[in-house]
Amino acid sequence: MLAVQFEVTAWWDDVRAYLAEHPTAAVVLAPLLLAALWLLTLLVGRRLLLAMARRIVQRTSTQWDDLVLESGFLPRLSHAVPILVVLSLSEGLPGLEPWMTTWMQRIGSAALTVVVILSLHAVLDGLHAAYRRRPDTSKRPIKGYVQLVKLLASLAGGAVAIATLVGSDVSSLVAGIGVSTAVVLFVFKDTILSLIASIQLTANDMVRIGDWIEMPKQGADGDVIDIALHTIKVQNWDKTITTIPTFELYAQSFKNWRGMQESGGRRIKRSLHIDLESIRFLDDADVDRLSRITLLRSYLEEKRSAVAASNAELAAESPVTDRRRLTNVGTFRAYCFAYLKAHPEIHTGMTLLVRQLQADEKGLPIELYLFTRTTAWAEYERIQADIFDHLLAVMPEFELRPFQLPSGADLHAITRA
Repeated sequence: MLAVQFEVTAWWDDVRAYLAEHPTAAVVLAPLLLAALWLLTLLVGRRLLLAMARRIVQRTSTQWDDLVLESGFLPRLSHAVPILVVLSLSEGLPGLEPWMTTWMQRIGSAALTVVVILSLHAVLDGLHAAYRRRPDTSKRPIKGYVQLVKLLASLAGGAVAIATLVGSDVSSLVAGIGVSTAVVLFVFKDTILSLIASIQLTANDMVRIGDWIEMPKQGADGDVIDIALHTIKVQNWDKTITTIPTFELYAQSFKNWRGMQESGGRRIKRSLHIDLESIRFLDDADVDRLSRITLLRSYLEEKRSAVAASNAELAAESPVTDRRRLTNVGTFRAYCFAYLKAHPEIHTGMTLLVRQLQADEKGLPIELYLFTRTTAWAEYERIQADIFDHLLAVMPEFELRPFQLPSGADLHAITRA
């Protein structure tokens, strides 16, 4: 190794001596020589460096070095090698005018600053990738903060690179930028607002990657697939992508279904509308017939005893309106409750109601308020459909009719009559 280094040093001394002896040719040969050295170092030295790095990474058992290699840190940092070679060899090279050396130093230093900033971006990407491999990262996404650090690093690196090119002091350049603070704030207004919103969303745990959110004003209804500094991406159920500004998500209201998914139950809230003309009292024959239904047997026995005890206190000549009697709609409500409570796919640990709402022009609404044991969309819809299929089909057993507006067939029957 030392022998090779000695030979290279001797060769470079011979080149410099030749250029010093031929100043006319040196004006052309010196820049060409530096360009050739830069290209040779870029193509050969960079490949050798990356190949050695890959071999070292493959031999290690740790994961962080694999992430660093995958992030592109070494390929970006390897661009610094030819720049350093050119900067070190250009000093005192015969044939280069002082102004040429000065500008080469400035351009090389500025390029080196850009390489360092891009390498820092790659390191941040690698750290972000390592963070996302943790199981709890969806609760605390840091992509917005990573983008903010990148932005600040780019601004600082850009200031240093520009100051190097113009040959000015960085503090003077920053002081000049400070004069135009208002313009800078106006330009980065969205970034500042997005940063504040991102901090609030993360601190209050308002949204995570994978959450199902609804935001009608933005046309969003689906899963959150990405949370960045400026935008949040939502993949809707029709597989379209809605991009929402981060500040808009914080400033406007939206619905997050995470609580439902974490609770283990999904709500069903739907009504059966009963034709008011089909509601009536039950006679003894009706009660005997409905008592054969297993779900109603105990209910009707209790109700029959309670009704008999209450009516026994009345005189024999009391009118029918003073006596307690069971109705078909009340018995149907009791059947609905017993059916839902015995259903294996209904969450009995959550609210379970079968209630009567205000009657209107569509009849008497019997609302079912319950929760399923699953939150999966397809299973939820199947359970809900099965329940209402059964209740609509069993309604005639209670001599009840579901209400519906007149259809074309009804009008046609009236016309024929």
